Amino acid sequence: MAEPSYLSVTAHAYDAVAVRYADLARDELVQLPLDRAVLAAFAEYARGPVAELGCGPGRVTAHLRDLGLDAFGIDLSPVMIDLARQEHPDLRFEVGSMDALELGDGELGGIVSWYSVIHTPPEELPPYFAEFRRVLAPGGCLLLGFFEAEGGPVTVFDHAVAPAYRWPIDKLAGLAYEAGFAEIGRMSREPREGERFRRGHLLMHRVSEGTEVAM
Repeated sequence: MAEPSYLSVTAHAYDAVAVRYADLARDELVQLPLDRAVLAAFAEYARGPVAELGCGPGRVTAHLRDLGLDAFGIDLSPVMIDLARQEHPDLRFEVGSMDALELGDGELGGIVSWYSVIHTPPEELPPYFAEFRRVLAPGGCLLLGFFEAEGGPVTVFDHAVAPAYRWPIDKLAGLAYEAGFAEIGRMSREPREGERFRRGHLLMHRVSEGTEVAM
């Protein structure tokens, strides 16, 4: 089966800017106390190995490790993975796609998708949530970081690297609910200087088979 074009476009686009992206993003979390807070909350809930999906150069994966988690990273971009391995040689990084993870059922205690599902066309996103649920153990946590639509519908925008989508936070939470996730909490923050859009964060957990999910 041919690889969907948006995956190829995204991988090649991040390959092309990987070095510059890594340099710009390396110390970004130092300036983002609310983002660090939601990652710290995720670390409190997660149990067992944790995967950062769409890990880029590995800065968030390393931060999760520093929070005491057994963390590793997966990314579509081979160049990003090479940079992550150079920057963090003590951590595991693999090339892969979020919709077809080479992981066993229930293998993970947590998943962080930090501004990575943003590049997935809306109609393609439900299978990603199904795959997240498959590889998470019951009770395992999912943390999503994304750009909010701020009262509007799902909207494509000119992301600096590849086409991306802004999401209404309730709609994205609804997709996760339909896949078998229950919401723990959410955090929105206004754009800081140099940012265009409000940032959204959803913290959820995978419910057991047969358990009713509350919205």
